[in-house]
Amino acid sequence: MLPSMPPTSRRAEILHIYCCYAPVGMRMTMKSLLEFLHKEQMETHVTEGTVVAMIDKYEIDETARVKRSMTFEGFLRYMESKDCCVFNRDHLAVYQDMGQPLNHYFISSSHNTYLMGDQLIGKSQLFAYVSALRRGCRCLEIDCWDGPDHEPIVYHGHTLTSKIFFKDVIETVEHHAFMVSPYPVILSLENHCSHSQQEVMAQHLRSILGDKLLSTTINNTCPKELPSPQKKKIVVAMELSDLVIYTKSVKFISFSHSSEHQKCYENTSIGENKARKLVRNAGTEFVLHNMRFISRIYPAGTRAFSSNYNPQEFWNVGSQLVALNFQSTGLPMDLNTGKFRDNGGCGYVLKPSFMRINQKSFDPNSFQHDFKPVHLLVKVISGDNIPVPKTRKTIDPYVRVEIHGVPSDSCRKQTNTVKCTDANPRWDESLSFTIQVPDLALVRFTIKDHHIRSDFVGQYTLPFTSLKKGYRWVPLLSKEGFSLDPASLFIYIWYC
Repeated sequence: MLPSMPPTSRRAEILHIYCCYAPVGMRMTMKSLLEFLHKEQMETHVTEGTVVAMIDKYEIDETARVKRSMTFEGFLRYMESKDCCVFNRDHLAVYQDMGQPLNHYFISSSHNTYLMGDQLIGKSQLFAYVSALRRGCRCLEIDCWDGPDHEPIVYHGHTLTSKIFFKDVIETVEHHAFMVSPYPVILSLENHCSHSQQEVMAQHLRSILGDKLLSTTINNTCPKELPSPQKKKIVVAMELSDLVIYTKSVKFISFSHSSEHQKCYENTSIGENKARKLVRNAGTEFVLHNMRFISRIYPAGTRAFSSNYNPQEFWNVGSQLVALNFQSTGLPMDLNTGKFRDNGGCGYVLKPSFMRINQKSFDPNSFQHDFKPVHLLVKVISGDNIPVPKTRKTIDPYVRVEIHGVPSDSCRKQTNTVKCTDANPRWDESLSFTIQVPDLALVRFTIKDHHIRSDFVGQYTLPFTSLKKGYRWVPLLSKEGFSLDPASLFIYIWYC
C-alpha cells in the first residue's frame, strides 16, 4: 500500500515544498531529495552518500529508511534542523587565515568593561569581565587608580561607580581568557596610578598571568610588524612598563603625522566624535591608516547611561578595536554580536582584502564603488512559535530586514503587518536589495508587534558573507541577546 499524503500541518509552507518533490501519495525519493538540495538549497557539493546520511539522521520511519526515502515528518525534521539555519555552518568554526598581523583583523572590543550599568553610579563587577569574555570579546578595558594598602583599584574615576581590586580583575581574566577563544586578549589599561602602584600592577600582571602574558617581542627583536593572532597570549596596551610590547598607546595628531612618525606597534585611541569627523572628511585616509596601524574607537563621555554608537561607521574605515559598552542592549550590540558570530566566534574577523592591501583607494563614503554589486532577494514566508504578549492571545507582527554597511548600502525594508494572528504568522512577501560592498555588510532580521506601537519581539544579525541560500530558518534572540528557541522565521534567500 502506498503511503497517504501527510495530514494538514501547521507548517503548510514546508508541506508545499515537500509536495513539489514528492509525487502524490509517495515519499520523497533519494533522487528527489538530492534535486531539492541542489536546486533550492544550492548545496551543490552534496552527493548521494550525503543524502543517505541525511535520511539516516532525520527519518524515523523504518520502512522509509530502508527504501532510502523520506516522509514529510523526516523532511520537516531536516528543515527545522541546524543544517537549514540561515547562518553558514562552516563559519561556526575558525576558517579564516589567522596568520596575518593583528591590524588586519576586526577585534571584538569592550569599553569600561568593569561596569554593569551606567557610567556615573553603576556597579563595577568582576562578572562583567567574565560576561564579555564569554561573548568572545578580545579587548578589555581596565581603568586603574591608586587604592588602599598599596593595592590598585578599578572603577570609573571621579564618579560614584563602585570599586574592585585590579588584582582580582587580572585573576578573573587569567581564569576566563581562553575558555571561548584561543586567540589573544588585549588589556587596554587606562592608567591613573602613582609610580609605586604601577609597580604593583606590573607585579600582578607577571605573577598572575605567568607565561600567558606576552612579555617579549617575537625573536626578541625590534618589531617591524605586529604579530598574528596565532601568538596566543595576553597583550597589555598602556604606557606603564616594559610589559607594553606591541600595543603602546600614542596620541593621534593627524594621518600625515602617523604616516611619518608612528611605529607599527603603536596604536591610537580616538573618541567617537573626533573619529566620526575623520570618517566623514577623510574616509580614504582613515582606511589607509588602519592598513598599517591599530586604531581604537571609544564612546563619547556624554554617554552617561552607557549607550552605544553604531559600530558599523568605524568598521567601514577598517578600525580594529571598535569598543562598545557590552552591558547595554540594542542595535549597536546586535551588530557587534552579529559581526563576531563569524569565524567561529573567536573574536577576530579578517578584514576584506581592500582594507589590508593597498591596491586601490577605498572610500566608504562614496556612492559608487569599484565592486560588482550583489542583488539580494529575501522572501519572508512565515514565523514559528513567535512569542505572543502575555496580556493578549494574538500578535500583530511584521518583519523588518535591515542592511548595515557602507552608507550606499545601508537601508531597511519591511513586510506588511499580519493582524491578530497566533504564534505562527504567514507573510509570503519578497524584499529586494542591492549591495555594493557585501564584504562589509551585515543583515539584521527584526520582528516587531504593531499592536498599538512597534514593540520589539526578536532579532538576529549575521554577516552577508555568512548568509546561506535557499529555504532557511532564522533563530530569534531577545533584546538581551538570549535565545528565544524555538521561535524562528522561515525565509527564502537568493543572491547573485
